[in-house]
Amino acid sequence: MPGITHFGFFVIAVFLLNVTPGPDTAYIVGRSVAQGCGAGLMSALGISAGCCVHSLACAFGLTALLAASATAFTVIKLVGAIYLAYLGVRLIFTRAAAAQPAGDATKPAGGAARPLRQLFLQGFWTNVLNPKVVLFFVSFFPQFVATDSPHKALAFLSLGAVFVAMSSVWNSFVAWVAGSVTRRFAGKPGVRKWLDRTVGGAFIGLGIKLATTAH
Repeated sequence: MPGITHFGFFVIAVFLLNVTPGPDTAYIVGRSVAQGCGAGLMSALGISAGCCVHSLACAFGLTALLAASATAFTVIKLVGAIYLAYLGVRLIFTRAAAAQPAGDATKPAGGAARPLRQLFLQGFWTNVLNPKVVLFFVSFFPQFVATDSPHKALAFLSLGAVFVAMSSVWNSFVAWVAGSVTRRFAGKPGVRKWLDRTVGGAFIGLGIKLATTAH
């Protein structure tokens, strides 16, 4: 591939990074447990779309600019933390509507696709507003791009495409496995309520952790 060095090592590194639990994995597991496999898959797709944005930004220098700016980093960090906390609070205080069967958790009355779209967008913004992802792209990807390559942007985009593809496969698998837990608790609103509260608390914890991230 033009401008890419040590591609095999890059693939191995991305695989190891994917199987190591992190905020994205926690978010997907949380959504899958709370609302079923479909919700987890849509969240995984949203996160993958967020990674596409980071890949484009990295290819054209915007990620490096954000990482170098303390103000931009702080703003993204705080917005992302508030957003995660907001999702957690919403999940904790969701009323009886959340007690519907697990297979219908992402379907509104009338079968409209809006909730799935919302889940996709929530996963997207959770990833885009995570400054750790910004720092990851700006510090990890350049190690596999030749410094003398005349096609650096193409190299970054190619690496980003591989990263997104591998992450999407792994995250979808995680969503499917975690979603199986939801099916076991279908029809048990008491258990589902405490699952929702636990997952909501985890989201708030992720938000607090994100807010205290040092630049």
